[in-house]
Order: sequence, then structure tokens, then C-alpha cells
Amino acid sequence: MNEQINIRAKFAKYVSLNVCGMVGISLYILADTFFIAQAVGADGITALNLVLPLYSLIFAIGQMIGVGSAIRFSVENAQGRESRYPWFSNAILWAGILGLMFSVTGVAFAEQIVALLGADASIVAVGAPYTRIFMSFSPFFMWNHVCNAFVRNDGRPMVAMAATLISSLFNIVFDYILMYPFGLGMAGAALATACSPVVGILICLIHLLSKRSSLRFSWIAPNFRRLIRACQVGVSAFVGEISSGVTTAVFNFLILGLAGNTGVAAYGVVANLSIVAVAMFNGIAQGTQPLISDFYGRGERTAVRRVIRMGMGLSLVFALLIVIVTWGCSAPIVSVFNKSADPVLASYATEGLRLYMLGFFFAGWNMIASSVFSSMEQARAAFLTSVLRGFVMIVLCALVLAALFDMTGVWLAFPVAEALTLIVTLWYMRKLSF
Repeated sequence: MNEQINIRAKFAKYVSLNVCGMVGISLYILADTFFIAQAVGADGITALNLVLPLYSLIFAIGQMIGVGSAIRFSVENAQGRESRYPWFSNAILWAGILGLMFSVTGVAFAEQIVALLGADASIVAVGAPYTRIFMSFSPFFMWNHVCNAFVRNDGRPMVAMAATLISSLFNIVFDYILMYPFGLGMAGAALATACSPVVGILICLIHLLSKRSSLRFSWIAPNFRRLIRACQVGVSAFVGEISSGVTTAVFNFLILGLAGNTGVAAYGVVANLSIVAVAMFNGIAQGTQPLISDFYGRGERTAVRRVIRMGMGLSLVFALLIVIVTWGCSAPIVSVFNKSADPVLASYATEGLRLYMLGFFFAGWNMIASSVFSSMEQARAAFLTSVLRGFVMIVLCALVLAALFDMTGVWLAFPVAEALTLIVTLWYMRKLSF
């Protein structure tokens, strides 16, 4: 009985802190959307939504390196292996290398990137300065994810949560300051967002530089093989982030053909609100991950089973709450982002919000299961289920359903894709006897 209470207490602590932290990260993107909608209007929302896949890609790579390396560290730490020590340094170095590549590309080719994502000339003019600024800070976005993952897995989830929440609050406050008193518009929003990971890293240093930390950075040669091993178990975290970017990119191109810029602006509202929902389930997945990695490394299979069941149960509760809120309050929620009270935008976004959010009944289980597979070093299961939900199913469903039902089909693609993926997920879970 005491053991069960201890597991529940650890679950409540890690999951609550990670949900708060992940929602905090998502809120600054939502804040960007709100302030841009008020300051720039529909063109600003359209530009932001077109470049969101870039955010997702940068965040996803940072998550994959950070979470994957932290998982390897946790498992080897639980087993007392000396090989656990280089994981942190290797993750920091590779995040810096890959982040710098994004920075150079963004600074040199911002206009071409925004145009490639589907923007016309008017949207490129709005979106290019925003893209150039936030991409120039790519290493800091990636380092923030790496530091946060290692601090959380090194037994300091409170510090990790504080880092994400305070950096998000910084972003929201400076969004307002730079966009309104300073009058910087989209560039101000980009600058506030770009500086927020620096704040997160500084807070993580509270633990990283303390005596309680078992993590130390050292200048070593970047080890590509170690990077690949980290990415193998970090792939579910990668897909958890990139799936929203892939969905956004595919939907943007489909909606541009079906409903033009107004349709993309409506999807921008739905997509940004869904990021908050995704963050809640990512919080559950990341909260359970250190516990499962530790229990798995110790061979405590019963404890692993209990953590998984608690995570799955909580995901259903969250999904139900999301659907109740979006179905009951969709119109007033949409109106917050519809400054010009465009009836067409409101109609598209209201229908989209209600149908799209149904997918979280299935997506929650898929996201948590992928994290479970990674935490137990089941790389093949983690990769397949993650790729199915993040790329294959969503693209196929979007193309087929949009052709059959126009905009309604676009909104239904997410729940249908997640439901189909869940069949594969449950098959793999059954093989693990959970």
C-alpha cells in the first residue's frame, strides 16, 4: 500500500509540474497569436500560421535530442553505469551545431522560406522579419529543451517547470511591451519569443551549476553515434512536436486552395489553440517518462504498469474537458482572435475548433504510448507509432477527406488519423502486456 501511495505521489508531482510547464511553453505562442491579431489583424495571423511549422521543426529537434539523451542518461544512471556522464555534453554540442544551421538559413533566406510555405507577396512582407528574428535564435530554443529535459530527469522537475513558466511569462509581457509601447509590430513579437528561451536556460542553470546536479558540461568531440542512440528513443518527443507542424503545413496548403487567406487565418486560430491542448498531453507524457525510465531501469515492472495506467486515465479526463470547453464556448473563444468580426472567419474557425478537438480522445493515448515505448527503449514501436500519427495518417486523411468534404473534411482529418493510429498503438501495448 505504501508503495502504491509513493508511486501516486511521484506521478502527481512529475505530471502536474510538466503539464504546467508544457502549457506555459504553448501559452507564449497563443499570446503571440492574440497580440498579433489585435495589432496586425488577419494578415498577421495568416503569416504566423504559415511559419508555425518552422517553430515545430526547431522545437522538435531540440526535444528529440534533449529528451532522448535524458532518457539514456536516466536508464544508465539507474543502473550505475559510468557511461551516463557524456550524454549531457553531447546533447548541448549537437543542439548548438544544428541550431546554428537554422540560424544561418533563416537570416539569409527568410523571404524565400515564407514564400515556400505558401505566402503571397503581402504575407511575405509581414512574415519575413518575424521569421528572420526567431530563426536567428534557434540554438537557444534547442538548448532550452535540452537543459529542461536533463534538469527534469536529474530529479528537479520544479526547476524545470519554473524555467518554462517564467520564460513564457517573460514572452507574454514583452510581447505587449515591444508591440504596443515600442510599436515594433510583428518584429516585436518575434524578438520577445526569441529571447524567452534564454530566460529558461538561465533558470535551468540554478540546478545545473548547483552541488545537487549530477550533470556537468565538458568540451568533448561531438559523438554522432551517441546522437543517433539518443534520437532513437527521443523520436516520440520529436513527433509529438513536429506532428503539429506537419499538420499545419499540409492544412495550410489545402485550405489556401479551398478558402484562401481567410481560411488559413481561421485555421491559425484552431491550430494555436490546439497547441495548448497538445501541450497538456505532452506534459503527461514527459511527466511519466522519467518515472518509467527509472522503474524500467530498476526492473520494477509493476510500478511501470501503474504509471502507464495512471497516465492513460488522466489523458481521457483531459480530453473530455477539452471537448466540453470547445463545444460549449467555441464562438466566444474564436471572437477573441477575430478583431474585425469577420463572419466567414468565425464560421470556419467555430466548426473547425469543435471537430478538430475531438481527436484528442485518441491523440492523448497515442502520445503517452509513444513516450512509454521510448522510456522502455522500445525504439521500433516508438518510431512506428510516432511516424504514423505525425506524418502518414494525418497527411493521407487530410488529402482524402478534404477532397470528399471540403473544409469539414480538413477538420475531421486529425481525429480520424489519430483513431486509426490508436489501433496500432494498442497492438504494441498489448505486446508489452500493459
